[in-house]
Amino acid sequence: MRTTSDTRHIHHSRLASFTEWRSRHFPDIPFLFVLVFFIGLITGAAAYLLKSSIGNLSRLLTHSFSETGLNPWLIALPVAGLLLCMIFTRWGLRADISHGVRQMIGHLRQHVYTIKSSGLYSAFVASTLTLGFGGSAGSEGPIACTGAAIGSNIGRRAGMKPGMVKIMLACGAGAGIAGIFKAPVGGVLFALEVLQVEMTTMSVIALVVCCLASALTAYMLEGFTVDIAFAQATAPGADPVWGWILLLGIFCGLYSAYYNYFMKRVEQWLGKFRSPWLKAIAAGLGIGLLIFAFPALYGEGYATVGHILNGDATSILHGSILDGLDLGAWGLIITALGIIAVKCFATSATTSGGVAGDFAPTLFAGSVAGLAFALICNTLFGADISQAEFALYAMAGVMAGTIRAPLMAIFLVVEMTASYSYLLPVTVVAAISFGVIRLFNFHSFYSTKI
Repeated sequence: MRTTSDTRHIHHSRLASFTEWRSRHFPDIPFLFVLVFFIGLITGAAAYLLKSSIGNLSRLLTHSFSETGLNPWLIALPVAGLLLCMIFTRWGLRADISHGVRQMIGHLRQHVYTIKSSGLYSAFVASTLTLGFGGSAGSEGPIACTGAAIGSNIGRRAGMKPGMVKIMLACGAGAGIAGIFKAPVGGVLFALEVLQVEMTTMSVIALVVCCLASALTAYMLEGFTVDIAFAQATAPGADPVWGWILLLGIFCGLYSAYYNYFMKRVEQWLGKFRSPWLKAIAAGLGIGLLIFAFPALYGEGYATVGHILNGDATSILHGSILDGLDLGAWGLIITALGIIAVKCFATSATTSGGVAGDFAPTLFAGSVAGLAFALICNTLFGADISQAEFALYAMAGVMAGTIRAPLMAIFLVVEMTASYSYLLPVTVVAAISFGVIRLFNFHSFYSTKI
């Protein structure tokens, strides 16, 4: 009867034989490009499935909710989602997979490129429970971890050397971002700016191939549509209001500092809970109360962002505590300011108590921040600026400031909204916001483990 050690010995012997045969017939570098192409295909399909599973679960749970009245059940849903996620991770996986991208960055710095096979599905399932039940965060972190696991496991099983496995892991992570946002350049820049993969010719070309394959796969599976259609995606006017655009960049930088600060504080506070169950309940109740007050905070918030970018700013009022009050423009301003004030609390509670990503929340917060800025300027100072356009610019500004990855923020925003003609003002706002963060030496919540 074979023991576990015998089985492992046979497995390693077969792997060594395969590696020797493969190295004779298929050199590492050409074989690498074949593998990263398939990693891109698989990760793009996984991104589509993750987005579909979260959307279907969310619709199942909220289909009977009122669009205009208050919905008390919104308080309970995040609690249930975080508890189910806790059961899955602690009893099923027996591992902590929260803040997965931070963990990935730490492993890369320690030259650890092996990800367990459970990583192929763990973040997928946990984030579906977290976000489908209303967690106020994104799915990009979990799919980046899933893509990294795909790359690492394929690389190891193909007998690639550790240096090649590292490239495949980074390619898989970048492909996850490219697939979930359908933004191939954004995926490449995620790997280069956030994961800080070395910029060699081979690694960059492998990244491009993998991210293109992933983004195109997701784009095809979703019916060749962009996530957030920007109806005004034509060339901006010949005389843009550059003064207001510069002020918006400063505003985004200051808001990013506020966002970073309270993300860290909430995570530290929740970290004081000795019982993970009490932590999940406290985080879930916090999220639920905020969603009850402002239902636009539910989930990733892409639907709300789409409404704002297409001129329907009143969507942020639907079902909120201010819905039905005749406050005119001030009702929108107060609601928008309330949402951006508490978004960091809701997101930090979600990522600390469950499994979710940090990028999509900055895009959501940026769109509402840009809307609030435009509304205030138009109402108080008589400015005639477009709410939709400034919401678009601020999406890149807030992401650049909070994540401290300006190039990724710029290209993610223009790619996912197909608003390439707005590249210049988007770049200006992102650059100024990033400059404010660097000038005052504010640290990103994303780059440092607390």
